[in-house]
Amino acid sequence: MLQLSNVEVLYSDVILAVKGITLAVPKGSCVTLLGGNGAGKSTTLKSISNVLMTEDGKVTSGAISFEGSRIDGGDPARIVRTGIVHVMEGRRVLSHLTVEQNLIAGGHMEKSTQAMRRRLDGVYDRIKRLASLKARTTGYLSGGEQQLVVIGRALMANPKLIMIDEPSLGLAPMMVDEVFGVLRSLKDEGLTLLIVEQNTRVALDLADFGYVMEDGRIVLEGKAADLRTNEDIREFYLGLNLEGERKSYRNIKHYRRRKRWLG
Repeated sequence: MLQLSNVEVLYSDVILAVKGITLAVPKGSCVTLLGGNGAGKSTTLKSISNVLMTEDGKVTSGAISFEGSRIDGGDPARIVRTGIVHVMEGRRVLSHLTVEQNLIAGGHMEKSTQAMRRRLDGVYDRIKRLASLKARTTGYLSGGEQQLVVIGRALMANPKLIMIDEPSLGLAPMMVDEVFGVLRSLKDEGLTLLIVEQNTRVALDLADFGYVMEDGRIVLEGKAADLRTNEDIREFYLGLNLEGERKSYRNIKHYRRRKRWLG
């Protein structure tokens, strides 16, 4: 469904943030991008939705295709109309509006009140908690509830692919489980997902396939089941040794990726 081929991203004509990455997201799958801060994960999503233009960034090399058509450098609104919705990091809700008003903003392309109502009912059916919160002012919700709102708002655009950046960031463990439970149910319905996530454990439990980014490059890729048992992933990202014991922060901090990652 989505294909990036040798994509490079440059900021301010100076900073090379993404360095020739190639990845694929098959229809109906969940793919995750893993890696530390500054690895280029969020920039990769922005290159697909082309909100780079608001940050003086641009794709300078390579190609991005969605359902067989080139979209790199395209108008962001047009990219949304093709079926790609980008849920950005930081739970960017319209805090002064109610939950339902936030959802309506996501469905602004609907042409009739009846169609909008059907879309809202569909979101409330998929994310049960939002139905009880629909009259609440969004700025007063918890972080986890706001994350559910932005996922619901994305669903209002009737997406074929949702890209979501750091859905677990800053959430209590119980809300992480609820948010990823919603994402799992969407995946089970056949919706395609591309997730950027630093919580490697929950991401690999949901995903079918994963890519690990470091310094703007993809350094490791594979099926999620294989990455979960990969020694490098377990030690560096999960902090576990081969016996499943948690390593100390000092050991994790000074751990060095094996050269074969870059071979």
